[in-house]
Amino acid sequence: MKTIDYIALTFVIIGAINWGLIGFFGFDLVRMIFGDMTLLSRIVYGVVGIAGLYALSYFGRLQRED
Repeated sequence: MKTIDYIALTFVIIGAINWGLIGFFGFDLVRMIFGDMTLLSRIVYGVVGIAGLYALSYFGRLQRED
């Protein structure tokens, strides 16, 4: 399960960087690389969203470790 955690965390970080770029500079890196709402860009946004939802499980696991 640890590998999935690292993959999810990587996608969450990518999403955070992209949102930071949008917020500070109005620059959408995913749109720049994959196009405006193309199939590939929608897949990237979807994977980042799923990774974010999966990352919510980190909170429950952190509480159990304490």
